[in-house]
Parts: sequence; structure tokens; C-alpha cells
Amino acid sequence: MKHLNALNTIYGLGNQKMKLLMSFFENAEQVWQASREELLKSGIGEKIAQKIVEQRPLIDIEKEWEKLEKENILAIGLDDPHYPALLKQIPDNPYLIYMKGDLTCLDFPLVAIVGSRKLTEYGNDVARGFARDLADSGICVVSGLAFGIDAMAHSGALEVKGRTIAVLGNSLDAESISPRTNFQLSEDIIKGGGLLISEFPVKTSATVGTFPMRNRIMAGMSLGTLVVEAAEKSGSLITANLALDYNRDVFAVPGSIFSPQSTGTHLLIKAGAKLATCVGDILTELRIESGKKIPLEAKVFDLTDDEKIVHTVLSHESLHIDRISKLTKLETSTISSILAMMEIKGAIKNVGGQNYIKL
Repeated sequence: MKHLNALNTIYGLGNQKMKLLMSFFENAEQVWQASREELLKSGIGEKIAQKIVEQRPLIDIEKEWEKLEKENILAIGLDDPHYPALLKQIPDNPYLIYMKGDLTCLDFPLVAIVGSRKLTEYGNDVARGFARDLADSGICVVSGLAFGIDAMAHSGALEVKGRTIAVLGNSLDAESISPRTNFQLSEDIIKGGGLLISEFPVKTSATVGTFPMRNRIMAGMSLGTLVVEAAEKSGSLITANLALDYNRDVFAVPGSIFSPQSTGTHLLIKAGAKLATCVGDILTELRIESGKKIPLEAKVFDLTDDEKIVHTVLSHESLHIDRISKLTKLETSTISSILAMMEIKGAIKNVGGQNYIKL
């Protein structure tokens, strides 16, 4: 595995050429020791063979491996039993991937949630709500740690102590995690029993070209992909189209016809994506039986009469305290103390700006 990791650091080698080499030679060590003429026999071409010959002397195999060990990163080859089963099935799967965190996440059914980086309040609520419900149903939520919908998907799963996997367009060492504002989220994912995955060797920064590569892993390893919000030319549509290419289910959440962030999801629905308005739509289509013992709607909270009134008007869409007061006909001062107590009981959540959602 050390030699395979070293090969993966050769700039310009690429995944398809790596597969050619590994199918021709018995193992990565043979590739590392092969002459230029032997490398050419594998069919990789003169240009790549020359790159390997030129770059090998500059790479310290042991030091590259130590970088992984220092960061607690595992290198997983295509023939490793921990390699994601569904990812093995796609034609352009990576020969080598890196993982950091709890590998048992891969034992759960996987569903990806993707969407716009420029999410609306509606998209925020929907992404978190679906992620919570999926995670609470025994599903591991997969996303890309990006701004917007991705971050909300990971956060929603963590809120109910569920499993979540972040697939990154950069390497897994702490220095390379991107975007930097989501570094703490990546740490929370690992602490919460989640997993980080990448196909890039240590010290690889995210670029425009690495995101489509990341997207194919998300789509390929998941049973289905849910698109929450997406503009007409959103990168999330790339993930959805890849999922379709891999014969995976694609789900889309409808939004306002006036919102440009819903244009892409509506186009997906018109093209045949399955409309999803609740987690049951996804579980039914994927033929997954919920792993939770108590349905979300049947969660029992020890609420007072006034708290029950407030709980009734709340949903997974956030409501401002003034609107709650108007709907319940309770004074704002009374509502404030009720909401505070309900949050302590775990029945609701303050999502900021005095806006609340039901859990």
C-alpha cells in the first residue's frame, strides 16, 4: 500500500492510467521498480511513463506514508474489504481512496444530500430536516462539506447523533480541509462517529477540477441522491446526472416557482427525478425499512398544555417568535419562556434570529 500511495502522488498519472498499470503489473511495488520500457508495455503511453520515471526519484515512499499516519488517514485500495461496495460498481471509480474516521459508517445504507451553496432559509430548513430524519431512520447521510446545503446536511445528521460522511475535493490532512470555515464541521463529523473520504493524496488543495471528481464518488457510493436546492446551472445537477448514469435513484425537493434556487430541482422533477416531500418518499422508493424504534412524529415529550399548543404550530420550517405568538394567541413574553423550556426538553430548536423549528 505504501508504493500505491507513492504512485498516487505522481502528478499527471491519473486514475485510468493507474488502473492500466495495476492490471498489467502484479502489484504497486513492481510498478515502482519498473523501467521505462516495462512501463510502456502496460499501455499508459510515453508521456505518462516519462512522468513516472522523472518523478519517482523525488518521492520518499516512507515520508509520504508517515504523512498519512500522522493525520490518522487510512489508504484503501479497490480490493480492500472496506472499499465502498456501490462505488466499486461504477466504471470510473478511484483505484485508491483515503478515509479518516469511523469506517463502520459504510455499513449503513448511504443517501447523498446535495444542493446550492447559496441556500435560502427554506433550503436550510429542508436540508437539515431531511438529514435529521434520514439519520434518525438508520441512514448515513453523504455530502460534500461545501457551504450551504452540504453543511446543513452534515449538521442535521449530527444533531440527532446520526452518521454522516463528507466526501472532499481536497486531501484529508487538517491543513488542506476546504472550505476553512467548515474545518470545525469536519472535526465534528469525526468526533460524532462520521467519516471523511477523498481520493487525493496529502497536501492536495481543492480546485475547480477536483469537485466533479468528488461528485462522482458521492453519487457512486450512495443508493440515491437528494437535491434540495439548485440553480439552473448548479454543480449539484452534475452530481444528480452522475447518479442517473450510475443507475442510482435521484430525488428532488420542490420549491417556490419564484425562487431561482429551485429552478434546477424543478427541471430534475420534469426530467423524471422522484419528488420528495418527506423522508418516507425516499425510504419507500429505496425499499429501506426505517431503523428507528420510534417514528419522528411519535416522539414523546413531557409538555405542558401551553407547550403542546406551541408544538402544534411548529414544523420543520422555521417560524419567528412573533409569528408563533400570533398563531398561538399567547403573549410574546410568555412565548419566550415556553420556547426556552421546550428547547431544554429537546422538542424544538432555535435556528437563529428568534426562529424556531420542531424536532
